[in-house]
Order: sequence, then structure tokens, then C-alpha cells
Amino acid sequence: MRCSKCGTESTSGRKFCPECGSTLFRLCSKCHAQNSSTAKFCEDCGAPLEAPAVGSTKTSIDTSIRVAEPPNPENLEGERKTVTALFADIKGSMELMETLDPEEARAIIDPALKLMMDAVRRYDGYIVQSTGDGIFALFGAPLAHEDHPQCALYAALRLQEATRRYSAKLVADGGTLLEARVGINTGEVVVRTLATTEGHAEYTPVGHTANLASRMQAIAPTGSIAITESTRRLVEGFFQLKQRGPTQVKGLSEPMVVYEVTGLGPLRTRFERAAGRGLTRFVGRDREMEAMKHAAELAMAGQGQIVAIIGEPGVGKSRLFFEFKAIAQSGSLVLEAFSLSHGKATAYLPVLELLRDYFRIVPEDDARTRREKVAGKIVILDRAL
Repeated sequence: MRCSKCGTESTSGRKFCPECGSTLFRLCSKCHAQNSSTAKFCEDCGAPLEAPAVGSTKTSIDTSIRVAEPPNPENLEGERKTVTALFADIKGSMELMETLDPEEARAIIDPALKLMMDAVRRYDGYIVQSTGDGIFALFGAPLAHEDHPQCALYAALRLQEATRRYSAKLVADGGTLLEARVGINTGEVVVRTLATTEGHAEYTPVGHTANLASRMQAIAPTGSIAITESTRRLVEGFFQLKQRGPTQVKGLSEPMVVYEVTGLGPLRTRFERAAGRGLTRFVGRDREMEAMKHAAELAMAGQGQIVAIIGEPGVGKSRLFFEFKAIAQSGSLVLEAFSLSHGKATAYLPVLELLRDYFRIVPEDDARTRREKVAGKIVILDRAL
């Protein structure tokens, strides 16, 4: 007998399928005779059999297609979030469009806009709007990052560098110089998903934060990045900043302090920043510290060791490593690497961090200085190299 559900052959006399457990017969409701699971009429009295017994497969499938209804605007509630807003535009784009044919102007401006958007997306930013010669982006929403202010500034620096390279190529080919301006501000907004007429939805922030970022972009000198005091407090140490002093901003009654981002700073993690401000006394990790010291002693004796520190956020993993590093640096070479949320787009980032740490390469080093540092270290390792 063949099971009507899975198709498995069963020996005669079996009541249930040995493969799937389904019943192998259908019971006649009139004479109570057992019939094969595929029978439509009773083999004893000829009465029509009822629906398949429990365990059999439903073969009819609802194939009707229904048009999806657009989201109801009344159900799209806003959510309060702390985000970093970024505005960037190309200075002089209007003059370029006036002097060139529209298609020629777009052929020059569109690649620059793509470079801007690529820089934003590399650090998990969300493009809210792309205008004719600029972009508006959010960091921290809809994709949340605890370090969204740093992500925004990393994206801004990459955006400026990409624009400079593209502009240099245009000038070398006899074209026009293009320069970008960037404005950034951090604060609270109400973010909500707005339904469009086509049934799509757009993620839009509402609040003063985005407006102030737009004002920063408007007052930023060409080729620069202007940020507010609220952003400065969150990124200080991670970037090099230059204070521009009190600046009158359109729409504000009082001047506000504006800062210009000039490059990367020495810090990479929040713990490094906390350590610079001063740490509390280290207590309560004697057993863990002894285990790490023992592993270090074995490593110094030629037995390679790997130690993993695992724990919930906030239990003191970074502090334990910080204290151990201070001890291990005596007579040992200590190299550090970090896994950062915004670093996932960079291949082999931890390896690159280790190499930079070993060769003592800092962001301020130019290409010549970096070559000299690398060559000097390699000679120390092996003069034959």
C-alpha cells in the first residue's frame, strides 16, 4: 500500500505509514469499513467517502493575487532618536550649470554626487535626500550605532578626499575645479516613515538638528567640514578640530561656536578617551590578572598563548586589558588592534591596525615619512631585507 502523503510503500495490513505516520486508510462513515487512503467511494457499500483523515495532505493552494495596500499614514508614528545629520554640496555647481550644457554639467556633477553617497554608505549612513548638487544624510538612524558622530566625521573626511581626487583629475583634463562643503550636527529628532503616493515609504527626520546641520554646511569654507558644539563634545580626541570662534548663523539670535575638522586624532576607542580623563582605582580582578600574567610568562618562554576575555558589556573587559598592557609592556612588544563598527567596510582592518602600530605610523605622516618608518623597522628586523 502506498502512502498518499509521502509516497512510501507499506506492507499489507499496516494502519499507519512507517515514514511519516499518516493513516493508510479512510474510514467509511456509513458502514465503518476501512478503505485505501486514495479511495473516493467505500469498497464495501459504495457510499462516498468524506474528507481525508487527519494527517493527509491538503492539495488545493490559494493562488489568488491581491494588491498590497499602502501603509496608513495615521499608523506611521514618529520615534525620538539622537542622530548625527550631515549636509554636503558642491560649491560652484550653479555657475557650472550656467556655463555648460545641462547634460555636460550633469556628466561632471553626477560622479561627484556618487562619490559623496559612497562615502556615506561606507560608514552606514542613510541618504535621506539627494539634491541637484548635494546630499542630506543621517547617521544613527534608521541603522543605530553608538558611535554615529564618529561615523559621520569619518564619512565627511572620506567624502572630501574623494572629491579632491576627482577634482584634480578634472583639472588635469582641462576641466573645472570642484570643491565640497560639509556641515554636521548631532542632536534629537523625531524620525518617522512617511507614505508616498506610490505606496512607498520614506524615512524622514523632523527637528532643529537637521536644520542646524544645513546651516553649518552653508557657512563652511569650500573644501572644509564644519561641526557644532554638540558634535564636538562627542568626537573630541578622535579627530583634530580647529575652533572658528563665535559665528553668526542664519536663524539664530546669538552667535554660536563652530569647529572645523582638519583630520584624524590619536584616539580610536571610547575607553582611550575615558583613560585620558582619569580612571578610578582598579580592584577585584586579581584572579583574572594572575591568569593573564601566567599566559604572558609562558609566551615569553617560547610557548605561544591566546587569551580571550569574554563578558557582558560594562563588566570591565577593556579596563582589565588596559591594566594588563601596562604590566606587559615591561620587556615586551605590545601591539594593539581594534574592531570598530565603522571599520567593517575595510578589508583586514585589524591587520592594518597592527602594522600601523608596529611601524608607529600616525595619521599626520605623509607618504615619505611612512616609507622611512617602514624601511627603518624592516632594516632592524633583518638587514638582508
